[in-house]
Amino acid sequence: MLSTRLLHPEILRALAMAGHRAKVLITDGNYPHSTKSNPAATRVFLNLAPGTVKVTEVLAALTSVIPIESAEVMQSEDGTEPPIWSGFCALLPELALTERPLPAFYTAALAPDVALLIATGEQQPYANLLLTIGVLWPEDSAHDKAAIVK
Repeated sequence: MLSTRLLHPEILRALAMAGHRAKVLITDGNYPHSTKSNPAATRVFLNLAPGTVKVTEVLAALTSVIPIESAEVMQSEDGTEPPIWSGFCALLPELALTERPLPAFYTAALAPDVALLIATGEQQPYANLLLTIGVLWPEDSAHDKAAIVK
């Protein structure tokens, strides 16, 4: 038994193969997976039933095993902030969410750097999240994290 919060073997495998700046797309139950995601990405379907599994549950598990450099969200049509975003911010307290209009979000989700797609049964609207994997620094590292060229 692993002593980590994340146990899913396919997700762990995909994350182990991904590196700095690879992306992870977590989607809600309404996302068009077959047409709006990188076809080469590893696909993991956790959408067992409506409401199961939730995007925030997946995000919490991912934050326990990978550093997250940035997070992009899909803007709502009316420009209001969807309630689920507060859950994202609570799990990513040091990051600001980058809002993308629907077409721009889909374009980013289709990019070749999206290494992993995790489909959920989340029912809240606009609960799609595109994460960029950061650098995992050694604990004794004196590296200046800001010095990494973006």
